[in-house]
Amino acid sequence: MSTHPHRTDGAGPRTGSGAGPGRQVRAVRLGPRSVAALVLISAIGVMAFGWPLLADSASGLAHSKDAPWLFAALLPMLLAVVVATIADTGLDAKAIAMLGVLAAAGAAMRPLGAGTAGIEPMFFLMVLSGRVLGPGFGFVLGSVAMFASALLTGGVGPWMPFQMLTMGWVSMGAGLLPGPDRLRGRRELAVLAAYGAVAAVFYGLVMNLQGWPYIAGMASGVSFVPGDPLGQNLARYIAYCLATSLGWDLPRALVTVILTCTLGGTVLKALRRATRRAAFDVPVSFSPDPPRGAASR
Repeated sequence: MSTHPHRTDGAGPRTGSGAGPGRQVRAVRLGPRSVAALVLISAIGVMAFGWPLLADSASGLAHSKDAPWLFAALLPMLLAVVVATIADTGLDAKAIAMLGVLAAAGAAMRPLGAGTAGIEPMFFLMVLSGRVLGPGFGFVLGSVAMFASALLTGGVGPWMPFQMLTMGWVSMGAGLLPGPDRLRGRRELAVLAAYGAVAAVFYGLVMNLQGWPYIAGMASGVSFVPGDPLGQNLARYIAYCLATSLGWDLPRALVTVILTCTLGGTVLKALRRATRRAAFDVPVSFSPDPPRGAASR
């Protein structure tokens, strides 16, 4: 006797997903373990970026030395997010396949601009993917996509774990935006474009913390001074960002807005259609085939 897949959601067999036309389908749903893992890895990231601001004048550490340790801590924590998600909701093969496809697409888009003048088209895809697939999936996707793009472009270095963390936050934040079940059309694109612009600038501001405390030979008005009050160093940091990276951050934000407004509707529809067809949130069981001849009665 053979078996065939059968929906167990109480509505009988069907080809679509269990989601109604207005309900958001999530490839990954956050549960208590997933939330705890995301909070922990985010706390590690905040400490990794911000500890130089609290270091005293005798500190001689640098990110070139602590990045391997952060990378060693980041990978198990990313694995912990995935394991926690599986324990909470079951991250199945369909979600893993979706993760691989989107991560490969994001990695392939990054060399199109190679960061030149802030032209980085992968940002809009990470934002839209996080919006459709949720914050848990978005964080893992952003991190994996940045890791893959670093391997593709040869951008492996002490900065890579920090890029993985920051892109994970960008994509996760898109999944936390309000109105996932109700907001559609132009209003949704406007929200995503605004978020994408802010996230693109946020990425640059946060990534500056990875190298700014250790760049020597800068003017005293923009250089980091270990042991100085936090307010003074933050003022120098803002001056440094305005003088150096804003010319990349603003074009990155503009490109993200343009791509979201022009291609966002099509990409959102494609992602939502894929998640509905994958039926991530509909349980599947196997039941025996009906007796022969029963279908003809």
